[in-house]
Amino acid sequence: MAKEIQVTFDCADPGALAEFWAAALGYQVQGPPPGFATWPDALTAWGVPEDQWNSKSAIVDPDGKGSRIFFQRVPEGKTVKNRVHLDVRSAPGLEGDERLAALEAEAARLAPLGATKVEVREDMQSIFIVMQDPEGNEFCLD
Repeated sequence: MAKEIQVTFDCADPGALAEFWAAALGYQVQGPPPGFATWPDALTAWGVPEDQWNSKSAIVDPDGKGSRIFFQRVPEGKTVKNRVHLDVRSAPGLEGDERLAALEAEAARLAPLGATKVEVREDMQSIFIVMQDPEGNEFCLD
């Protein structure tokens, strides 16, 4: 039987990175557990100090099909290239100029959210764009 997976990002600002990736992927920030109207209500009830409220966040696919993505605050900053990264499928089935135009449009949509375009690459007759999220994590528009 196949296992569900969760992708976890170590980061400095889980709330902000969750908001970025929710917008990038069409996900939503995971709401509080049943019985609580807001996360501050839940965290207060659980006795979590306010300075730790942004230590974790998660986003979920509103259709329930995609993997949950979890963000956890860590003390160290990012120092090297990611060994694992996300490919955001932004132009499936498209080729040539049409593919590049769709990828460039997605890069332009993500830039005001905090993404940075690194470069356009061509590999094995396919074009993709290397990007970075607001904390410098690499991902590709594919």
